[in-house]
Amino acid sequence: MSKFRYDNILLTGAAGALGNQLRESLSQVSSLLRSSDREDLIKKFKNEEVIKADLSSSDEMMSLTKNIDCVVHMGGQSIEGSWDNVLNSNIIGMYNLYEACRKNNVKRVIWASSVHTVGFYPRSQVLDSKSMPRPDSNYGLSKVFGESLAQYYWDKYKLETVSIRIYSCLAEPKDHRILSTWLSYNDLRSLINACINSSNVKHSIIFGVSDNDSILIDNKYARHIGYKPKDNAEDYRNKINQKDGYIDSKDSLVTTHGGYFASAGHFDDN
Repeated sequence: MSKFRYDNILLTGAAGALGNQLRESLSQVSSLLRSSDREDLIKKFKNEEVIKADLSSSDEMMSLTKNIDCVVHMGGQSIEGSWDNVLNSNIIGMYNLYEACRKNNVKRVIWASSVHTVGFYPRSQVLDSKSMPRPDSNYGLSKVFGESLAQYYWDKYKLETVSIRIYSCLAEPKDHRILSTWLSYNDLRSLINACINSSNVKHSIIFGVSDNDSILIDNKYARHIGYKPKDNAEDYRNKINQKDGYIDSKDSLVTTHGGYFASAGHFDDN
């Protein structure tokens, strides 16, 4: 029996901020780590192979997912953008990825969904994974599509998925909103490992946040994943107060879960 839950893991978006944080930890829990991005990558680890690929190409996705057991998908458009960019990266690209996974018999997908699937909820409302989507942007709409796609591929094809609604994954909180939404890099790695090791996820939605004192979410429907965050944004509150002062409660940064994504105008009008 293999000592790894999944022998061969594919990491997409490996050149991005979050993908780069995951390469070492994923190399330690797999026999083969296949790291991919649209940008050129340099091999970092003994059991790693690097491949340049574009999500918008169905042929490249078929090749990329061959002989893969589990995909950690951090690729695609990572911020708000034009509809064309979001469509190609996060909708067409997501479909291409899932079709390739289905045809190549990949067992599990773990991917970066987003707070912006529910960005228009007021900050005063604590959300769980059964809260209906309220996307706040082109980007948020694409992540709602991704979650629906994941549910469809579980129901119809039994391809397991964990959709992680990442709030604010940074080295440290940078503003008052992130005191409630922070996900540390250490907790990100812990969360991905929990998603890999959980025995039966079907299609699970989990919120990606650290163990912050200020709480906007309830992960009660994802406790089976066994994620136990350790870091707390409260450690940075004084630093943020000294930098920014105290924020008006009516500031759109802190009135909704999505912050300025929810209050911004339509991106394609710019």
